[in-house]
Amino acid sequence: MQKASATHLASTDYQAAAKDIKLLVLDIDGTIAGHSNTLSEPVKQAIVAAQARGIQVAIATGRMYRSALRFHKDIGSTLPLMAYQGAWIQDPITQIIHRHWAVSREIAHQLIDYFEQPELRSLLSVHFYINDQLYVRELTRETQIYAERSGVTAIPVGDLRQTLTNEPTKILALSDDTDVIDKLLGNLRRQYTPAELYLTTSVATFFEATNASVNKGTAVRYLAEELLGLQLANVMAIGDNFNDAEMLEYAGLGVAMGNAPAGVQAIAQWVAPSVEEDGAAVAIEKFLL
Repeated sequence: MQKASATHLASTDYQAAAKDIKLLVLDIDGTIAGHSNTLSEPVKQAIVAAQARGIQVAIATGRMYRSALRFHKDIGSTLPLMAYQGAWIQDPITQIIHRHWAVSREIAHQLIDYFEQPELRSLLSVHFYINDQLYVRELTRETQIYAERSGVTAIPVGDLRQTLTNEPTKILALSDDTDVIDKLLGNLRRQYTPAELYLTTSVATFFEATNASVNKGTAVRYLAEELLGLQLANVMAIGDNFNDAEMLEYAGLGVAMGNAPAGVQAIAQWVAPSVEEDGAAVAIEKFLL
């Protein structure tokens, strides 16, 4: 449940922090969607109640745009949807793509070479996301589980280099072995600077790479300041993993889920109950209702 720390808001600060909130930004997996892969009724009701108070609600997710769209519709959002960690920002109503920052073909080729080292190849399922389609080397068990949860079709192509007539929006490597993902993240962070590539994990088994300018923090800043004319003090964000860190740091009020890793909870101003306990609804009710 709620954890006390020096960085978390004192109870006397709740109303002061919340009174200026005009934009609520929500992650999907581990935040508003748990094992059921759907919105629970308490979370949905809390979001509707916040919107009734004039607070706009947006989605920021590592998911594909097409995979996140049903959640965007479920919450009744009228704002652009921030997908692929914010690499792809599109308005589902007008279909306008406000931003699309991709990984260069050169770096994509380098990553394929890295993933196909003999000691790694059999341990990883590699996904390339191009034009909001999912391309894979082969249909592994991990890919099939991922595609089913995401509601998308994976397109097997054999050699992923064949797809690089277009630049990928995101590159993802999956492994059931979290040690493999941790090592992959560490090794590639030594190989690429933050100015070359943004590297993160959205869950412990997902290694993700995007354009260096991409993260949920820059995406939310763009939505809030450039599109809506708001300031960071007007933003509340809720997330559960390391790909949410920059968003929680940017927001005037950053809330981590109870199921978030300790490192993510440490940068939040408040820690909600877990996703299976409808923690997002608890946070919305506490701060916005």
